[in-house]
Amino acid sequence: MVLDEVFIEKCRQAFATFDADGSGTIDRDEMKLLLEAIGENPTEEELFRFMNDIDEDGTGQIEFEEFLKAFEKQRSTTSNVEDEQDTVDAWVALGGEADKSGLLDVDKLIKIVKDDFAMTIDIAKLVKELDTNQDGKVDYSEFAVLFS
Repeated sequence: MVLDEVFIEKCRQAFATFDADGSGTIDRDEMKLLLEAIGENPTEEELFRFMNDIDEDGTGQIEFEEFLKAFEKQRSTTSNVEDEQDTVDAWVALGGEADKSGLLDVDKLIKIVKDDFAMTIDIAKLVKELDTNQDGKVDYSEFAVLFS
């Protein structure tokens, strides 16, 4: 995931605000202030773990690039969770269970895609490729391939 320029500039401004000593890095105390400013109240252990996760070069200081990578990672994780939920929602809409159990009948899946969604793709061929064990049913792991 690539961060857009507007977001990067906002990050640069936030970073500069909390780089109180103007060193170009954020130390542990400055990071604590930053986290408190956004409503977090980390314990010493949480702060230590957070700093270690972000501080890729082990200096004990967070450079701007490390700061940006942390946001990129967080946004990517959020996006992956949202994508997974979309897949589960589609699975449930087609007859699967919310806990990712159950099976979709291949013929029913083909009918729904052709009739209800009026899609012109060769769904029969696609479903045949998805049904890797060729049992005439699609399980969640086979179905999720559509969204990966």
